[in-house]
Amino acid sequence: MDFGLLELSPVTLYQLGSLAVVSVLLLLLLASFMSRSRVFCQYLNHMTGIELRPGTVRRLFKRRGRAGVRDYLIDLLIREDLADPSRVVTPDSKPDTSIFENK
Repeated sequence: MDFGLLELSPVTLYQLGSLAVVSVLLLLLLASFMSRSRVFCQYLNHMTGIELRPGTVRRLFKRRGRAGVRDYLIDLLIREDLADPSRVVTPDSKPDTSIFENK
């Protein structure tokens, strides 16, 4: 067996290149799925000020699915609103448009 000089045909080079591209795409797909909870928590913190840990989101999603995460988020939003004593919401109260005002 002589491994001195390895000659590769154009077809073999094309197949190796295709395999490399597919491998990189699979790694990117895997990384995007693994970072979903982290990105969701960053987005939630930016938009609402509510801080969640990615591990909590992953556990909720495993246990109760998308609906479980949604229910937990709605519960957190309601608690956040109720924690603000200056904010009283009744059926007759006007909408809070302060977020639309320029600072």
